[in-house]
Amino acid sequence: MSAAVKTQTTIQIAPATPVIGAEVTGLDLRQPLKPETVAEIRQALNDWKVLVFRDQEISDEDQLRFGRYLGPLTPAHPIAEGLPDHPEIWERHASDYVERNRVDLNIPTARGPRDSNGWHIDITFVANPSSYSILRGVEIPPYGGDTLFTNLQAAYENLSPQIKALIDGLQYVNGASAYDMQGPPRRDGRKAGPFVSVHPLVRVHPMTGKKSLFISPGGRSGHIVGMKQRESEAILDLVRGESIRPEYGFRVHWAPGTLVIWDNQATAHAGPIDYAHFSAKRVVRRITVAGELPQGPDGFRSHPLEGELFDVIG
Repeated sequence: MSAAVKTQTTIQIAPATPVIGAEVTGLDLRQPLKPETVAEIRQALNDWKVLVFRDQEISDEDQLRFGRYLGPLTPAHPIAEGLPDHPEIWERHASDYVERNRVDLNIPTARGPRDSNGWHIDITFVANPSSYSILRGVEIPPYGGDTLFTNLQAAYENLSPQIKALIDGLQYVNGASAYDMQGPPRRDGRKAGPFVSVHPLVRVHPMTGKKSLFISPGGRSGHIVGMKQRESEAILDLVRGESIRPEYGFRVHWAPGTLVIWDNQATAHAGPIDYAHFSAKRVVRRITVAGELPQGPDGFRSHPLEGELFDVIG
């Protein structure tokens, strides 16, 4: 793939790195999209995994319309509810992360503050995680609050043949913690957990057929099916470490009017990475496109051990 700006019929794609990330220009997301434009966006997602749209002063309704071009939308989150008027939209404030992960920075032995999920693929505790996530800046500080992304397909492709052969047929168990499931009853009547699922450690992308690692790099729970604890931890530590090597990464600096869409089937992300170090207000709104049950190279498909599938709205 060329790193030069690629001019297409209706949009322009400017890659940010040779491996992951591109900026898209030539679109006004307040307007309906032509089928050929949607096809170009899908192809760009297959190629670059993360797409950034700048200067998009759009409404909630515009964001929802854009998401539906890529498929049916899900509720905001399996555990947390969405906005009262738009149950598909999950609103996040930087202060949410600070309160949830508060630590004393003056204690040298304290683990640094971070999102409790750290590097993660969205909602892998359910058996059918979302396919795409679309995040829009509502109130953005002048600096800080960046989001990091990593290309899990590239991470897999650069493993040695021996490690690929070892992990291609493995499955692991993943679940949501009891802490995450605390909260009042949901307005929509859905159960907020517990959720526990079994996934392939390597996933075949449903559109491209390419393999990628499929585990949240920042997680420290879960285990590989059929292995002893030490064996499982050694392999998971290796896979997680390979997932977030800097050469597979892309950093999004937010600005007013920024919208980011990423392929949740082939990437992991972390953010906002520095929320504990700035006091400015940061508000974002996210929607997600429904996903299918992930499939491994050997044909194994994810399935729930506990909890329901993440169904679509309506």
